[in-house]
Amino acid sequence: MPTLTRPYRHIYDYVFTDSNIERNFVKELDTSKEVVVYAKLPRGFFIPTPVGDYNPDWAISFKKGEVKHIYFIAETKGSMSAMELREIEQCKIKCAKKFFNKITSGQVKYDVVDSYGKLMELVK
Repeated sequence: MPTLTRPYRHIYDYVFTDSNIERNFVKELDTSKEVVVYAKLPRGFFIPTPVGDYNPDWAISFKKGEVKHIYFIAETKGSMSAMELREIEQCKIKCAKKFFNKITSGQVKYDVVDSYGKLMELVK
C-alpha cells in the first residue's frame, strides 16, 4: 500500500512511496549533503522497451564536485540478486541502462540499488 511522505528535497511537497525500502530511501535522500533535488518519477514516465514499457523509480541530482555522476536515475529493489528478479524485469533494466547511456552520452547514470548506501557507492 502506498504511503504519503512529506519530503524536504523532493520536487513536490509530498511523495508516494510503495515500500519500506522506498520510505528509507526518501529519508536518506532528504538528509544527504550531496543531494540537491530528487523526484519519484510518475507512472506516466516510461521507457519503451521490446518487452514492454518500463517505469524507473527516481531521478536524482547531486551537487557538482561532490560525486562523479551529477544526474542519476535509480530503480529501488528489495533484492540485488538477479535470480530474484523476473526475467522480463531484468530485460527492462538492461534496456533502460542502454537507453540512458545512448540518449545522454553517459551524462545520466542509471542503475538498480537496494539502499542509499549502494547508490553512494555508485556515484562516489
